[in-house]
Order: sequence, then structure tokens, then C-alpha cells
Amino acid sequence: MKSNLYKILIVFLSKKDFKLLISDINGKIATIEVKIVNIMDTKYYLTEVDKIPDSIFCYHNLMGENFIESHSHNKGQFLYTEGGVVHIKTDSRTYYLPARHYMWIPPKTKHAIYPNSPKVIMRNLYFPLDAMTSNFYKNEAIYPINNLLLELLLHTKSWNGDVTNSQKNKYAIAIAFKALLEQTTSKSLHFELPHPKDRRLIAIINYLNKQIHEEHLLPQLASKFSMTNKTLYRLFKKDVGMSFIKYYTKLRIFKSLEFLMNSDYNISEIANRVGYNSLPTFSDTFRKIMDKRPSEYRKSKGVYLKS
Repeated sequence: MKSNLYKILIVFLSKKDFKLLISDINGKIATIEVKIVNIMDTKYYLTEVDKIPDSIFCYHNLMGENFIESHSHNKGQFLYTEGGVVHIKTDSRTYYLPARHYMWIPPKTKHAIYPNSPKVIMRNLYFPLDAMTSNFYKNEAIYPINNLLLELLLHTKSWNGDVTNSQKNKYAIAIAFKALLEQTTSKSLHFELPHPKDRRLIAIINYLNKQIHEEHLLPQLASKFSMTNKTLYRLFKKDVGMSFIKYYTKLRIFKSLEFLMNSDYNISEIANRVGYNSLPTFSDTFRKIMDKRPSEYRKSKGVYLKS
């Protein structure tokens, strides 16, 4: 029986991609491109989180992602971020998760995740919950992270995938982490804006987002959209549950977070980019909503848990 001889040349294109150049005795060449796929680089949140119902699932994303599509899972999710701002959109509202904070997302909560920069690092722990769990784990909310939780999170940074009760040390640490969320966390922070349902208000809020660099007053805005001042005021209160000035102020401050984390603009320039002509007014307003001044918040831009 005649055997065939082949020469194989491996050409590496990157750490995860290479090309096979296969030639036979006559010099004919075939090319095969190969991609090494890690299951943790795929849509793990759709396929892996709930695969083992009783496990605690860990996923530390150091590279950042552009978009995580709307989905839900049967486990509660702890989501921590550094290096930027993450937008979490549920059916009813958009949350603005700043660096050094975490969000708790209850089981079966449909949500999409939008990091505002590829530099954002997200760390996720998913916990199974029983029917007797406390109200803390049943409500979506944002909290500042404390030093104790940060140290424990640092300890888990090399974990990826399922942690089961057969892994006694890891499992005990993860369970303790979950318990400490409720026991050591301060009150939740209202870093969110409700979604408008009225088509008129949807158009107005889209306009405010696009023209965020300008200052908008209710009378001029009402006139632009052919409403009376009273009609527009009532529309905001009815549809999003807050006044125009409160909604608009939070929108401007949340937008300024992105400039603080992902630009080299100074604080005065950022104030102008969200429609403030007065730096002291911007700084004072920022502090009222974020509980610290813009300059203090910018210091949290660094990444402290990077491997």
C-alpha cells in the first residue's frame, strides 16, 4: 500500500489563531486556518451560568466587552466594575454603574449591559438563591464596594467557571462573600433613570441626550415640542415619576461620569460638555448626586484588581 507524505507548516497569526500550510510530494498546498476558542470567551451568560443549578459561577472579564445582549438567568448576579462606567438596561430603567461600585441583579431579571469603553473591567459572581432568601437579594440596586468585599473579590480574581460545594475552600469563601453583601453594605444609590413610555417624552429625552452640551430650560423645551410648560411638567411626573429638572440634572451628571473616566478633559471642560456654564454649580450638583466631587471621582479611574 502506497503511503502519502505531507509537509505541514504552522504559521501563528496571533495567540489564538494559526494557519496550517499542508503540501504534498508534488508541492500542492492546502491552507487551513484554525481558531482556538475558549468557552469562556463565548456568550457564557447564555450557556454556562445556569448549567449547574447549585453552583456559584465566576467570570472575570479583563478585556472589556462592547455589548452584552438582553438576557436573564436563574441565579442572582453580582457585577463589579473598574476603569469606566457600565450601563445596565432593564425593562423599566437604565442604571449607571460607576467604577468602584457594584450592582446586584436578582434572578430572572432581564437586562442588557453596555460598557462605555473597552477599558472597562467587569467581574461577575452568580449565586443560586432559595425561596427563603431575604429582600436584599430580590431587588436590583447599586452599592459602593467596601474594603472587605474588595479584598475577598481580589481573592477570587483567578476563578473562572463553576464553584461547587465539593470545592470546600472556594465554596466557603464565595458563600461568605454573598452573606457579606447584605451584612456590610450601606444603603443603595439611585444611579438610574426610568425609561419613558410616552412617545412624546421619548422624543424629548432623545433630544436632551443628543444636545447634552447645551443648557435646556423647561419653557424653551416645551415650546420646541409644541407643549405648554404645565403639560411638559405633568408629562415628566406621570411618565417617569420625577420632575423635569430632577431627570435632566441626573442625566447630565451621569453623562459627565463618562467624560471623567474616558477623556483627558479637565473638570471645567467636562462641565461645559454637559451644559454647565458654572464650574462651582457643576461640582456642587455632582456631589449631591454622587456623594463626592468630580475631582475625587476621577481618582477612581485606576484599575486596582487587574491581574
